[in-house]
Amino acid sequence: MSIEAALTQYRKEFVAAFEQRTSQLKASTTKESVINGNTATFLVSGSGGDTAVTRGTNGQIPYGNPTNSQPVATLVEKHAPYELTNFNIFASQGDQKKVMQMASMNVINRDIDLTILAELANATNDFPSTAQTATLNMVTGAQAILGNNDVDVEDENNMFAVISPAFRGYLLQTTEFASGDFVESKPLNGPARKFFRWAGINWIVSSRITGLGTAAEICYMYHRNAIGYAVNVGEEKIAIGYDEKQDTSWSRATVYHGAKLLQNNGVVKMTHDGSAFVAT
Repeated sequence: MSIEAALTQYRKEFVAAFEQRTSQLKASTTKESVINGNTATFLVSGSGGDTAVTRGTNGQIPYGNPTNSQPVATLVEKHAPYELTNFNIFASQGDQKKVMQMASMNVINRDIDLTILAELANATNDFPSTAQTATLNMVTGAQAILGNNDVDVEDENNMFAVISPAFRGYLLQTTEFASGDFVESKPLNGPARKFFRWAGINWIVSSRITGLGTAAEICYMYHRNAIGYAVNVGEEKIAIGYDEKQDTSWSRATVYHGAKLLQNNGVVKMTHDGSAFVAT
């Protein structure tokens, strides 16, 4: 049956595309706000594993110095700019100015996570030695390595892991993770959360990790004091405007930031096989 003068209706409000819109990892770092300058120097101090001493043969107590190191994060400027002619905006469906503004912020927030992940990749503690699917043994093994390095793994507010969706998928099939016999919060009953706590770790599920969906997904377990993140005061900034001469509208989000591995012994890289959980 044919329709005379068929009319097509276009929805005024746009539907947001699937994408990461906020930074998930920023809250897991030791953050420093930079007023001005292109570097931020952190200070990592401690006893350096010294042991207690007794008086020497001369009757004097031998004194030493505390251990201090000053890791430096170098800030770089990052931008997410978009521009459309006003005719393009006039002729297009939806609020294209709002689309540009949202897109600018989304890009910058993803870059924050990518910057932090790129610095975590410099860690050298690996467990397991070959890629495996997520198990309780992988989790407890990574915790044990951190514990051996004097990391306070009982410090629940500052212990984090960033994992892939596939890693979480295997955890959901682990009795100790999902069974009410072991945990009070039942992950299979209720909404997914951006952060969830289990085994004393705050878990972050990210699709930004290296090797996503492959047999070599690089996931991490770490203490907040192991990774620093420096960002300009005010953090990410969004600007929108109109160029009357060219009759164009634009949006730009900007951030000056950088990450730095502060303590290598506070990070464990977990190579995960997520290749079974991909679309066919």
